[in-house]
Amino acid sequence: MSSERLRFAISSGGLALPDDGPVALVGARVSDGLPLPAARCLVVQTFAPEVTAWEAQGAQVATALEGRFAAVVVTLPRARDLAEAMIARAEAAAPGGLVVVNGAKTDGVEAIAKALKSKVALLGQVSKAHGKCVWFRAGTSLQDWARPAMARTTSGDMTAPGVFSADGPDPASVALAKALPDTLNGTVADLGAGWGWLSREILLREGVTALHLVEAELTALDCAKVNVTDPRATFHWADATAWKPQRPLDAVVMNPPFHVGRKAEPQLGQAFMAAAARMLSPQGQVWMVANRHLPYEATLSALFRDHAEVAGTSQFKILHAARPKGPARRT
Repeated sequence: MSSERLRFAISSGGLALPDDGPVALVGARVSDGLPLPAARCLVVQTFAPEVTAWEAQGAQVATALEGRFAAVVVTLPRARDLAEAMIARAEAAAPGGLVVVNGAKTDGVEAIAKALKSKVALLGQVSKAHGKCVWFRAGTSLQDWARPAMARTTSGDMTAPGVFSADGPDPASVALAKALPDTLNGTVADLGAGWGWLSREILLREGVTALHLVEAELTALDCAKVNVTDPRATFHWADATAWKPQRPLDAVVMNPPFHVGRKAEPQLGQAFMAAAARMLSPQGQVWMVANRHLPYEATLSALFRDHAEVAGTSQFKILHAARPKGPARRT
């Protein structure tokens, strides 16, 4: 765990965070806690559930690394291009200060550490808890790792380093879009809307009067705001499993995530389904795509009066459900 690794580096590995001055924690997760008093720390996070959890603990939270810091601690993401961009931004934000890079082997920390050794003089490093923590003095050696906040794909869509399916539309979303009926209408939500490709497909249905794009990753939502220009679209930076519409919806369309890091967690997709059932009107419908091996049918049966697989391939299944159950949903 990254917090155990950082604590070990501080207690036994020779890592000395500055005695004064602000410290930024980029990508820090609430489960890691703070290495210093909260008054000295700024958590930089763009994932809505983590932001909510940090704020509940009284931490200072920002969505971008702005200003100057005595030290910046970077918790590595999985995406290499995003990791490099975060480290380059950390170096620029801590001139003459300390940059700490902390990550798991499964998130590519070994490759990042090797690349850093060829570019900067490492002050120290420790290996612990299936990962590594390295640190160095910030200079100007990593600016070739900088990335623009957004960039266009070959198809002209705006995406960003680290967002899901950044190179183009996810094949599962493509399969779902092909299966959506032309008769889809009313007020619709795209839960986990990402950078907006599926939302654009939904808006091709003229009967859709309003579309709520709900996305927990702010970077992806910012891309969606560029990619989806239809005036029927409204954007919500929120955890899709907790978001509540002002009025019941006519339909939910979704390609729900089912991974937490590298670990498959079908419960995440099931939480999306439960949230959809709470959002819908008594006659509301869900259209969703899932990898074929995921055990979602039992959950749909528990939540909806009607459900069926309506299309699919050897890899994906397109599921349709209607008429959510529950006291508030009786017809």
